[in-house]
Amino acid sequence: MRTRDEVTLQVAPRLFARARTPAELLDLPLTELQAILRPAAFAETKARHLRAIARRAVDDYGGALPCQEAALLALPGIGPKCAHLGLGIACGLPFIAVDIHVHRVTNRWGYVRTRSPEETMRALEQQLPRAYWVEINRLLVPFGKHICTGTLPRCTACPVLPYCQQVGVRYHRSPNETGSVPAG
Repeated sequence: MRTRDEVTLQVAPRLFARARTPAELLDLPLTELQAILRPAAFAETKARHLRAIARRAVDDYGGALPCQEAALLALPGIGPKCAHLGLGIACGLPFIAVDIHVHRVTNRWGYVRTRSPEETMRALEQQLPRAYWVEINRLLVPFGKHICTGTLPRCTACPVLPYCQQVGVRYHRSPNETGSVPAG
């Protein structure tokens, strides 16, 4: 149930203006929480998940979620990418968060050869120096959104083109962005 970063950046300040802690979130009526989240896709489901996570945080962990992968993955709506982002950013632990952008870019470069973000995560854990585990997501997500896009990447604007194997790239945007040109 992915929500685009642009929508999250809109919704998060509104949510935090009403609830800064799990206990405060539990005090919000469900309908109000849904209305706050509404620009996001599946706002009703996300609201239920957030309340369930807040309930677990309050009841099981004294109001703060633990820095433990298994505990985070056991929460509703939390998968490996989200858990690893939290563990890396909030907890300062070495975890790799792989979304579609990290998966696509590292495969396109030829750094890994995998079929899914989960496989990419495991391959990167074997190859990528631990010092870059948390940072790779922050660097490659905007790169994958704006340069190394899913369709018609901007190869002529790519700062790492000399090192890229362009795996799977058949066409990329022309330098003036008026059309596409064959890769290679």
